[in-house]
Amino acid sequence: MEKSIDRLKVIDNIEKNIKEKKFNDKVEENDPFMTEEERRELILDFDNLKTKWRNKFKANIARYIVDMITLDANQSTEIIGIENIKDLDSGAIITSNHFSKMDNTVIRYLMHKIGKRKDLFIVVQETNMKMEGEIGWLLKNCYTIPLSSNLDYLQNNFVPTLKKILDNKGFVLIYPEQEMWFDYKRPRPHKIGAYHYACKFNVPIVPCFIEMVNTDEVMNDGFKEIKYRLHVLKPIYPDMEKPLKERKEEMREKDYSARVELYESLYSRKIEDEFDRKKDIAGW
Repeated sequence: MEKSIDRLKVIDNIEKNIKEKKFNDKVEENDPFMTEEERRELILDFDNLKTKWRNKFKANIARYIVDMITLDANQSTEIIGIENIKDLDSGAIITSNHFSKMDNTVIRYLMHKIGKRKDLFIVVQETNMKMEGEIGWLLKNCYTIPLSSNLDYLQNNFVPTLKKILDNKGFVLIYPEQEMWFDYKRPRPHKIGAYHYACKFNVPIVPCFIEMVNTDEVMNDGFKEIKYRLHVLKPIYPDMEKPLKERKEEMREKDYSARVELYESLYSRKIEDEFDRKKDIAGW
């Protein structure tokens, strides 16, 4: 079976970005863009915590639907290192590699396993709030927190939202790689945001790395179906005696280094190895 042209275009974009060392840039074709007018309408007053009764009602329905999707999509998912998060007695920021619109279900599955399915919030790109249809409705309503560059929103909505969640011992999933690179196996350099907020609120980072394993089943796009193996690494705590800039850089380095070490062990590849689409793209 021939492989999908659309998928191959995305892989071409991944290869191009790697050559240009743009590890956090978009690779998907025709990704949406948000105007200032749309931002004012959709983002600035977004009810992140679902405090309004209608939003809470829709959020509970959305969570039920996503729970069903999560359990169905992760029937074959394995979790290694669950003991590293099971007894955590505080809020935490979870970081994970970002390679699929469905990879958040793997982290949701982890929350199910530790009895915290109602305690997870997910930070998403603000442009996700423009998505239409069933997926768009779920994205808007299932306890997602849009991330915007608008300073008013960040100061008066986003940051207070994180504080309330973490103060209540909740979990916030942040993708430090920023953009999704479809089925790309390697860890990518991390943006500083997750570590800044971990230091600001004095909570640990829980690094997660999702390993992708090919199955024998070939999908309609010509690529093999994959199953997931989630690795939960030991929490990384901020050293509050160090200056903010130093402590958040230290957390970022520890997280990325642990992820790279695990990747090299799992895939028998070095992070510096030349890109090889058959080895670096799952499902090939």
